[in-house]
Amino acid sequence: MRYLSLLLIALLITSCNEDKSTKTLKPGTYRAVLEVQDNEELPFIFEVGSMSNIKIFNAEEIIETDEIEYRNDSVFIKAPVFEGYIAAKFEGNNLKGEFIKESLDRIVPFTAEFENNKRFNVNTKSAKDVTGVWETVFSKDIVEDEYIAKGIFTQKGDKVRGTFRTTTGDYRYLEGVMDGDTMKLSTFDGAHAFLFTAKVSDSTMEGQFYSGNHWKEPFVAKRNAEYELPSANSLTFLKEGYDTLAFTFPDENGNKVSLEDERFKGKVVVVQIMGTWCPNCLDESKYYTKYYDTNKTKDFEIVALAFEYAKTEQKAFNSIKRLRDKLNINYPILLAQYRTSDKAKAQEKLPMLNHVLSYPTSIFIDKTGKVRKIHTGFNGPATGEKYTQFKAEFEGFVAELLAE
Repeated sequence: MRYLSLLLIALLITSCNEDKSTKTLKPGTYRAVLEVQDNEELPFIFEVGSMSNIKIFNAEEIIETDEIEYRNDSVFIKAPVFEGYIAAKFEGNNLKGEFIKESLDRIVPFTAEFENNKRFNVNTKSAKDVTGVWETVFSKDIVEDEYIAKGIFTQKGDKVRGTFRTTTGDYRYLEGVMDGDTMKLSTFDGAHAFLFTAKVSDSTMEGQFYSGNHWKEPFVAKRNAEYELPSANSLTFLKEGYDTLAFTFPDENGNKVSLEDERFKGKVVVVQIMGTWCPNCLDESKYYTKYYDTNKTKDFEIVALAFEYAKTEQKAFNSIKRLRDKLNINYPILLAQYRTSDKAKAQEKLPMLNHVLSYPTSIFIDKTGKVRKIHTGFNGPATGEKYTQFKAEFEGFVAELLAE
């Protein structure tokens, strides 16, 4: 896969030596398609406002990017923050190429059709309505892979929007259709490319979840308006005999940083376990950045521990800098691990935890240095009311710790 990625880039770069004028994206709407397993198409819509500005649409989410490079008959499009990028050649006003994540050696075939704004084609009038709450199980009865989720959807006509919440986060902004009795939902944010398809009855659904072209798993769901997931505050905890957190990791300047540093003494501290490659971590970092800038003078600190899959330390720090610059993050981001984002390896770096179950995870530390709460995962803006509840809970608990 790595070889194919390098070969593609080499082929595109050679076009620079050809005597032809540079092509640019024509302003307008494009229907993009990523080819996943089972000959399924994962579509998303993007809009070109100018040759240097693109908007990607996922339900209520709008992702703007200005990281666009042209090389004669080719274009390279990079979404903000994340490593993945699209490399494609022009075919008239259309595009054909790949979505590439180099550190993971992943390549997904990509095409885009100009002047097409239909995410999914609807062949049959909607026969079902999925509006409501769905008790969901992914990889049911598959040992070690099974996990639970809560599907939350709204449907108007044949248009469907919503998300799946899990115990560790959510699948962000999903958008799609009900085609007869088949639900189709997708999202693309430059990090993850998700497709969900399911056959729906009045009270059940059964389908497949595709992530890029490297992963798929089945899921089943049933209507249950009262269904709730376990508390995110009970999943990760300190092992017996521990009441504090301890670590020493480098920042981008090579300085070793720990909770024993003067900066953190006598303050309420939130330790954010995260990765620059993680969309839920991005959502959380946006919220934490705004909160920190408003409250950093109140004996309050945030420190992030980045677990990166970048293959070199320098690439990992480059990703951290890119995230910091894009979001204007003023709290420290330390490099806890690179070459892998494996959660078992992450737990080895923080042996006082029972496990690292999710990116992100937030650890709340009081002014005496004791761990008071650990919140696993993050319910982002796509979850609506749950996101509002998270913010209220976060701000209320920090206020309590500050008042002690």
